[in-house]
Amino acid sequence: MTAPEPALLDARDLLQLHASGTGPVQALRGIDLEVRRGTVTAVTGPSGSGKSTLLAVLALRERPAGGELRYDGRLLSGLGRRELQRLRRRVGWVAQRPAHSLFPQLAAHEQVAEVARLRGADDDPGQALADVGLEGRAGARLHELSGGEQQRLAVAAATTGPPDLLVADEPTAELDDASAGLVLRRLRACALRGAAVVLTTHDARATASADRVLALRHGVLSGEHRAGGPRTAAVDGQGRVQLPPDALGLFPDGRAVLEVHGGRVVLSPPGEGR
Repeated sequence: MTAPEPALLDARDLLQLHASGTGPVQALRGIDLEVRRGTVTAVTGPSGSGKSTLLAVLALRERPAGGELRYDGRLLSGLGRRELQRLRRRVGWVAQRPAHSLFPQLAAHEQVAEVARLRGADDDPGQALADVGLEGRAGARLHELSGGEQQRLAVAAATTGPPDLLVADEPTAELDDASAGLVLRRLRACALRGAAVVLTTHDARATASADRVLALRHGVLSGEHRAGGPRTAAVDGQGRVQLPPDALGLFPDGRAVLEVHGGRVVLSPPGEGR
């Protein structure tokens, strides 16, 4: 059997802190995660669960406060600013506010051409724009585009090259079904060209198109679902199991009876069947 290709991103016990009026807040608490080339991973969770923070760390835009993050086998904590800048050129980034990941002074086709130049790629800007339904807006500048058009342009530019890693924060949030379908196909095409794609979403269209869906809650990875497979719960390095909300409701007092039978672990509410 052929060994699987090493993960492009390998995170172990990631911790991230954010400042607040009452002191530091843990935005990420012990995240373990691998992301491989050729795959699309969707990250879901309620607002404030840490999704955008996780993406910023994975996209090398924030250094984690603790834990380890390896990019293509390299431990990032030991890299200097210039080395990180070089790695960031290999990362496509679509911000939740797409204007934050675009050049305000450039026309749409120039946006894509500039990204291609930075990555040393010969991708056709016209084709990239056509893929997301913007072939008629090639000469438009950022202020002339609607929010949804800016979102599609940001995806067209970020996926050019392609990058080694594409990270997108809510890339279909402002799009109708037709436009969302174009964006999701462009993201899949990017993965098929060898990129690892990670996106956050509240959009069922995006989760349905992903190879796996990760659930984040209170800064902790609480579960995972792979296409065609069962839903799984996350177990961290200390043996803590993160139950999804519908299962958590079965344990209102925060206690569970744990039994091991024939290699299977069974959790049940105290007193059940007793």
